[in-house]
Amino acid sequence: MFGLSRREFLLGSAGTAAAFAAGGLVAGSAQAANHALTLSSLDHGIVPDTVTRNMMSFTPDGVPPVLRLKQGAECAIDVTNALDEASTVHWHGLRIPNHMDGVPYLTQNPIEGGQTLRYAFTPPDAGTFWYHPHCNTLEQIARGMTGVLVVEEAEDPGFDRDLPLNIRDFRLGGDGQFIDFYKPRNAARGGTLGTVSTVNWKVEPDYELEAGSLVRLRLAVTDLTRVGTYAIRGAEAVVVALDSMPLPQPVPARDIQLAPGQRADVALRVPDGEDSVAELVLMKSSGPKVLARFRPRGATAGRDLRELKPLPANPVPLPDLANADVLEFVFGWSPGGDAPRASICGSLGYTFWSINRTPWLGDVPGPLDPLATMKLGKSYILRLRNETPNDHPIHLHGVSFRLLRSNKREVPPLVTDTALLQREETMDVALVADNPGDWAFHCHVIEHQKTGLAGFLRIEG
Repeated sequence: MFGLSRREFLLGSAGTAAAFAAGGLVAGSAQAANHALTLSSLDHGIVPDTVTRNMMSFTPDGVPPVLRLKQGAECAIDVTNALDEASTVHWHGLRIPNHMDGVPYLTQNPIEGGQTLRYAFTPPDAGTFWYHPHCNTLEQIARGMTGVLVVEEAEDPGFDRDLPLNIRDFRLGGDGQFIDFYKPRNAARGGTLGTVSTVNWKVEPDYELEAGSLVRLRLAVTDLTRVGTYAIRGAEAVVVALDSMPLPQPVPARDIQLAPGQRADVALRVPDGEDSVAELVLMKSSGPKVLARFRPRGATAGRDLRELKPLPANPVPLPDLANADVLEFVFGWSPGGDAPRASICGSLGYTFWSINRTPWLGDVPGPLDPLATMKLGKSYILRLRNETPNDHPIHLHGVSFRLLRSNKREVPPLVTDTALLQREETMDVALVADNPGDWAFHCHVIEHQKTGLAGFLRIEG
């Protein structure tokens, strides 16, 4: 891994420090923080009878944390870096001010070891989100550093319980210790899959739930690589939201395709009898793999899925398609010749991938050029063309977009922040450029992101 000394970092970032002052490193403040996170290294048990060494978490106890916020309510989150390396926190899917977005150098300076940074924002949308580092991204996520972020609706939709499920693989050997987080050969293709599937850092956990009750399962795929199809077996269940955005009508909770970064809210009606069990399964070529079980307990509550109130739509502006400009982006191989730059946020040492033939060369101080510039308040159609035989979940920070059409399949008119581009697929999506700033735009297969398949879009007034 390449790196810069602290002195080199300070010299290189001195010109950008003022731009990030609003995000401010804090030693103390009159404003009390609503939440606090501590980026920590720890040893923790993942597989039975084994302790996995040198894991990372947003809490020192190793439990994958869940932050709960209120839609439209101000919050402050103090992030303390207790690691011996730099990091940041990106709030995946949240449409918040640019300087709170957590992308090194693009929106803030990295948080070095021993420093505390306050993130403060007001979430405009309700739903299921998540958060993760955007500096030393592959290794820190691979060691466990992800968390689920729940933004609760102003009005209770009527569930009896709310259960976040942080779904991801770890790359562990037979001894329960980490093996290589990626293989270069795989990074240049579909990515390197994990070896141990977990939910909330547990292998096939059991959850005891009130029989006959209604439970909101918040599936958040925080994996580095895996594009999977999920289903609920053994119970009535419907999907009510995808990527934090409510669906017009619930759909059965089967064949739920989710890529890294994507989320699904599932309304589960727990079975009535204790001899029944519901399961979350990952559909694999070898057959369904059980990820978690939901066991009824006690007398039935006798609830019905039809009792739930529809989730209210989030206030995402509707694009004006008749007056939208078209911007084209090609996701493909790197033309070669450019080596990644040294950065305290790490590099895998390769540039396999590119957007519009331009590979991202690493998280370094600017000046940096955007892939495109959009005018504040104007509507745009982004034409996303995947010229490779690999899947690419394309994530845009700070702005939500609507799926329009594909050359390979029918796509529903869903609003999202992460669109899965299948092999050799071209997809049109539309947005209103309503949030000013420089917004990261990248594949959420982290090996692809860290080997060139990244850039940023600029929205300026």
